[in-house]
Amino acid sequence: MRLLLDTHAFLWWLEGNPALSRTARTAMGESDNTVFVSAVTAWEIATKIRLGRLPLAELLADDISGYLDAQGFVEMPVRIIHGQRAGALPDLHRDPFDRMLIAQSLIEGCSLVSNERLFDRYGVERFW
Repeated sequence: MRLLLDTHAFLWWLEGNPALSRTARTAMGESDNTVFVSAVTAWEIATKIRLGRLPLAELLADDISGYLDAQGFVEMPVRIIHGQRAGALPDLHRDPFDRMLIAQSLIEGCSLVSNERLFDRYGVERFW
């Protein structure tokens, strides 16, 4: 299975936060699954740190690639086609980070690991 992590799923995995569903945690830890973290997640984390909303994540923001490597997760870059799809999505959700993750999930054939039920309205395969 190919999994793309929403930013909160990535953070909760690293924190060991019980808010991450048992189903998601199990799937993320299975070696047969490929777990992707988007460049969008790095952008969102850096933005929230700058705005004072994630002050404890500064060490993470300085070395997200190192954290990905340590977890066996794979970086997903943002491509032109992702931007085109994100911009063309129906206006059901305005968060630019989420819109890009939805577009990447649809284009790359990944299940989106997220507790955001609104994503279902875009036809993504949401895994939670």
